[in-house]
Amino acid sequence: MQLQTKSFAAPDPQFVLAKAALRSADALGLSQQDLAQVIGVSPASISRMKSGAMPLAGKPYELAAHLVRVFRSLDAIVGGDSAAMRSWMQADNLALGDVPAQMVLRVGGLIDVVNYLDARRAPI
Repeated sequence: MQLQTKSFAAPDPQFVLAKAALRSADALGLSQQDLAQVIGVSPASISRMKSGAMPLAGKPYELAAHLVRVFRSLDAIVGGDSAAMRSWMQADNLALGDVPAQMVLRVGGLIDVVNYLDARRAPI
């Protein structure tokens, strides 16, 4: 008797990141409209991403990767406490000088939040 093995194709990183960005935005308390603004696509594109019909590429891919980094860093800092994560995103942050949920809507703000969280998560 011979064992049959199935060959599976590796998941497409563009679709994987699209799903991760959707889940990250939700966990951070960002709306679909917010996510569209963060990654620079239309709200209709977010709907297509949700249905699995739109992969991410180019600048939206890069911006989505940064948003996922925000989620991963903040998740590590708060120990998986989703309420604390959402609260942090909505609170005025004195170190950043703004509300993180508002900052991530701009590319420069998104990068500032990523850098801040990376520095807080792994201080040297």
